[in-house]
Amino acid sequence: MQVAMLGSFEVRSGDGSVVDVPGARLRGLLIALALDAGRVVPKATLVDWIWGEQPPADATNALHRLVSRLRKVLPDGLVEGHTDGYRLAIDPDAVDAVRFERLAGRGTVREALALWRGAAMQDVGLPESAAFDAAVARLEGLRLSALENRFEAEADAGSVTELTDLVAAHPLRERFVGALMRSLVAAGRDAEAMQVFQRTRETLADSLGVDPSPELAALHVALLRGEGRPRKDRKTNLRAELTSFIGKDADVAAVRELVGEHRLVTLIGPGGSGKTRLATETARTLVDALPDGAWLIELAAIGAEGDVAQATLTGLGLRDALLGASPNTELVDRLIAAVREREVLLVLDNCEHLIESAATFAHRLLGECRRLRILATSREPLGITGEALWPVEPLAIDPAVELLLDRARAIRPDFTADPHVVEHICRSLDGMPLAIELAAARLRGMSLDQLAARLDDRFRLLTGGSRTGLPHHKTLRAMVDWSWELLTDEERAVLRRLSVFADGASLDAAERVCGGDTLDLLTALVEKSLVVNDGGRYRMLGTIKEYAAQRLAEAGESDSARHAHQAFFTELAESAEPHLRRAEQVDWIVVLEAEHDNLGAAMRGALAAGEAAAAMRLAAAAGWYWWLVGRKVEGMELILAATAVPGEVPEDIQALVYALAVHYSSSGRGDAQQSAEWIHKAYEMSRRSRRSHPALGFVNALERMLLAPGAAVPAFESLLQDEDPWVRALARLQLGKMRIVLGEGGRDVDAFLEQALAEFQAIGERFGISFALTELAERVATRGEFANACEYLEQAIAVVVEIGAAEDVIRTRARQAQLFWLLGDKTASAAAIDDARRLAQGVTWPDALGELSLARAVLAGWSGEREEAYGHLRDLRDHGNRSGFDVVTEDLLGYLAVDLDESRKHRAVALTAASEAGYAPAIAQVLLGIADLALRNDRFEDAARLLGASNAVRGLVDRSLPDAARIEQATRGRLGEPKFTEAAKEGARADWRQLAEVTLAS
Repeated sequence: MQVAMLGSFEVRSGDGSVVDVPGARLRGLLIALALDAGRVVPKATLVDWIWGEQPPADATNALHRLVSRLRKVLPDGLVEGHTDGYRLAIDPDAVDAVRFERLAGRGTVREALALWRGAAMQDVGLPESAAFDAAVARLEGLRLSALENRFEAEADAGSVTELTDLVAAHPLRERFVGALMRSLVAAGRDAEAMQVFQRTRETLADSLGVDPSPELAALHVALLRGEGRPRKDRKTNLRAELTSFIGKDADVAAVRELVGEHRLVTLIGPGGSGKTRLATETARTLVDALPDGAWLIELAAIGAEGDVAQATLTGLGLRDALLGASPNTELVDRLIAAVREREVLLVLDNCEHLIESAATFAHRLLGECRRLRILATSREPLGITGEALWPVEPLAIDPAVELLLDRARAIRPDFTADPHVVEHICRSLDGMPLAIELAAARLRGMSLDQLAARLDDRFRLLTGGSRTGLPHHKTLRAMVDWSWELLTDEERAVLRRLSVFADGASLDAAERVCGGDTLDLLTALVEKSLVVNDGGRYRMLGTIKEYAAQRLAEAGESDSARHAHQAFFTELAESAEPHLRRAEQVDWIVVLEAEHDNLGAAMRGALAAGEAAAAMRLAAAAGWYWWLVGRKVEGMELILAATAVPGEVPEDIQALVYALAVHYSSSGRGDAQQSAEWIHKAYEMSRRSRRSHPALGFVNALERMLLAPGAAVPAFESLLQDEDPWVRALARLQLGKMRIVLGEGGRDVDAFLEQALAEFQAIGERFGISFALTELAERVATRGEFANACEYLEQAIAVVVEIGAAEDVIRTRARQAQLFWLLGDKTASAAAIDDARRLAQGVTWPDALGELSLARAVLAGWSGEREEAYGHLRDLRDHGNRSGFDVVTEDLLGYLAVDLDESRKHRAVALTAASEAGYAPAIAQVLLGIADLALRNDRFEDAARLLGASNAVRGLVDRSLPDAARIEQATRGRLGEPKFTEAAKEGARADWRQLAEVTLAS
């Protein structure tokens, strides 16, 4: 899709057809998203953009409705919802205003200006929005600046007419005035050029009370002298670049400002991050601003013992001029004598290998040459008082992709690429410009997919840099070797062992794994740009990490470092685990989330090494954490992998791991047979070992539940006397659930659930609180109290959000959507489903995704959208439709089937599945579906009996099933009140199995 706003507003789809976007606010919303295409625009920003200082009372919902309207007119999937805002998922270059800014920033002014077709956004008016007006004014200002740049570079006799119009329209823009004066002189109209200057001087005095700028005054004087333009002597040795400069325009502006404020600025960063290019591009912008220009002093080639002063004299072109000086005069003294009064910028490039001499030289020179400024590049600071530092960061993903594409197309003009593969390559290479350029060079002889597949061996792959480049820039390994050789043995040892960390290390973890005087050595590595201190954590770029890991293996230290790492994180997980069942769980989750990747790396290391005891111990310690924070797929994968490793493991640890496996499976709609096998293993092991974990108290109840649901009740009741309040609360909650499972629908169920909720709230355990609230929501929804149920679910969502369990929110929001539908609030229902869908984009747990598909299918069925319902059921199968979904899916298919024989088949399958499960609400739901089949066959008395049986099995009437009310109303209408009531009573007393079989056999 293309969005044009530099002139009349226009949107075109991929096939070139015009997309109609009606209404100023809808167009304004699209413009706000398009100006930040590819990025999330905060909701507050959008509200301010559209409504200004007079937003509607419910601005969030108003914005949501506006977004929904926009989604209807745009191609599917382009407007994405996120937690904090919305994102337009198109290439930024597809927006003419964004493309204009990029092209203008790169200096391709003519191409940029060609995008303008008239005044910006000329047919979109948001009179109440100051933000909209400011955006229009900003674009117009950028256009004028681009025009100024163009005419300063190209003004000639043929430009007079256009420049005359521009000066008339913008009499205070002196760059236009200067360009017009030069054009008039080029056309032989010197007198008119003088008149233009005089008029401008008067206008400036009248309007602003100021004189013309020094630049315009200097041009006036030069023209009076007949010089045409002031002559420029050579003021730099900076070479013209052969490649475009991508992704660092903002850095150039920031560094230029630093150079204006500080006489010594050092660009620091790892090798290959683009320090030299950033320094030279910044210096290029300052050449004309400094009377004596900007000069590049290349230090990399002079060696560690090289003389910085001599390299500087050579760079300035002064060496030959000073040969006549006294032979006893030091080179630095000669240099000072030559530049003492010059206002000049020196770019000292690649200082790291002679950092001491470079620092001494810079300090001496700056102290004696007061108008001199130095811009240095180094992998560590020069360490001089008054030095300003600018860390050169890797490229963000968008400019990194742009750089790879630009360099690839330079060598292969027909190059096309899968954007996902390009993005993967750029992320894998940490956004490092040198690595990306080396990767692009490889595309001369291999495909993009081949390149991506070989990045694990990046040091062998990324060779063949520019023949004229510095030696340490010709290969990726040479780049890192350059930094490695500058380290002490102690620094190398710490860097090697730090490579075992998956996502950085806290100081405590680093000290445990790396040993020695770690803090001072880490500080030195940070100074040398090999390690990053990120909020107290020490991290390495992927390239540095891989290099250090290779060095670790070469030193034969891989196993010892891994075991130290594994021991630290196992102990951390074991320390945290008891706190995860109390109010402090939020604080401990923060600790564990920061170390999530390290926990996973420790686990996978133990699995790969076949260390059964270590793997099971860590699974037991981290299993509940993985569940709580919504990392269920990963947790299940690691737990099962641990159980598969042969070896001696204490039985209490094995019992806990198998109990966790059961919890993961049975908390969703998992494989009942597999869960039974794990329960047996956990039960046998817990019997033989001394109980060491509160969760093991539930193994006995789960084992009994395999015999019959009611058999577990005494086991849960025994846990009400446990010394652990978390165990007591969970046991009480399970007892409430068991009464529902057994069809005991009395009010004592509510008492169990409410007391469990109070107990969980007393200890502050969010999972239990959410669990209890969700069960209470279902309970009140069954009674028809849908608004109360929605409020319970909202509270449940609030507490699980505190621990980051997005997977649980998906299911809860989906259920809320159904309840809002039952309340008749279709807008709220759609919003809840949209929120669930948005959350599902980042989740892989099949049960959560299956619940969402099933909820959407049910909603579609209730709304009479049969094809849509079938589509969602197909999605459910894609998520791995396991036995736990059979009852609900077959029941829904029975409603959707037009053919009665097909409906009967689905009803029979649903009945078999519900009977095997023995879950009263499921049986009741299936009986209701069979009642619908009887109704469709005009067997009204059978339908009434089945309704009575359904209510009796459940223990109460379920008001949350709209089909129940429909079937009852239709049946009651056909039979009459007395006959219906008598038949329903008969069904409540009868054997529900026989009633169902009779109807299914008919």
